[in-house]
Amino acid sequence: MSSAVLRLKDVTCQFERVVALRALSLRVEPGERVALVGPSGAGKTTLLSLLNGSLSPSQGDVWVLGQSLPTLSNRQRRKIQRQVGMVYQQHHLVANLRVIHNVNAGHLGRWPLWRALWSLVWPQQVIVAQQALAQLGLADKLYARTERLSGGQQQRVALARVLVQDPAIVLADEPVASVDPARSHDIMKQLVALGDNRTLVVSLHDVALARAYCDRIIGLRQGRLIFDLPSASVSDAQLIPLYDLSADSSHHAA
Repeated sequence: MSSAVLRLKDVTCQFERVVALRALSLRVEPGERVALVGPSGAGKTTLLSLLNGSLSPSQGDVWVLGQSLPTLSNRQRRKIQRQVGMVYQQHHLVANLRVIHNVNAGHLGRWPLWRALWSLVWPQQVIVAQQALAQLGLADKLYARTERLSGGQQQRVALARVLVQDPAIVLADEPVASVDPARSHDIMKQLVALGDNRTLVVSLHDVALARAYCDRIIGLRQGRLIFDLPSASVSDAQLIPLYDLSADSSHHAA
């Protein structure tokens, strides 16, 4: 039995005439911290969408936690998806709700509908939310309106939501793309802490961040795997073909 928590075998993903991923095979072991790097249009976001079950491959198979996602019923897939936390560049928060409600969204995969609705009136699991926020330096923001927080604070609310979800796997899609270099390091440190005892897969444009915070780097270009190496083994020379001629794919979605 494979020990991999994530596995792709000969996966191709095509949107009309655009091939986002081509015959991709890889595996990720429990507890690994993996960076996906490559230019826009390389297929990084498509790969993360396959791993979180929101997208199905055109060909090939995707296994998450030992389960083949394309073969699962919707109910079975949702059960697996509860174990996969997602961190987005744009946070995906509801701006006009209080922070506790956005953090409690991490429970939605487990809560019945009545409890989710009741929690909007009378917040549930307050101590759990408070502990998650305290871990990220936001203990005093529990009942603040989310829209009044800074971008950096909103990012941490999104991370607190993942902490509350308590997944086995954390996926992050360009989490530092819209922040300054100092904040980039803060967010990566928080992500690595979030990934403690969990598997972390993060897409990044900044290779220096990938080298600093991840133990493995997967290089993608135009949907193809260019290299898959320990971070310490990735040389500048290996990065040249990755970003060379990137303009020809810059108009496609990542």
